[in-house]
Amino acid sequence: MKLTVVLYPSEEGFAVSAPTLPGCWSQGTTEEEALGNIATAIREYLDVEVEQLDGAEVREIEVAV
Repeated sequence: MKLTVVLYPSEEGFAVSAPTLPGCWSQGTTEEEALGNIATAIREYLDVEVEQLDGAEVREIEVAV
């Protein structure tokens, strides 16, 4: 799976978010560390999302924009 992430340089290193996953953020002292940390955060985020769907009926819809 590929997701877009956004890096925000700071005095402490890098903050990083996954914009398509609300609230999914991480950080690291280096760009490499931040990207590794967001990969872990994304996996954990998606694990929780799957658990919350247990027993629910999931559908896809098309929306014109």
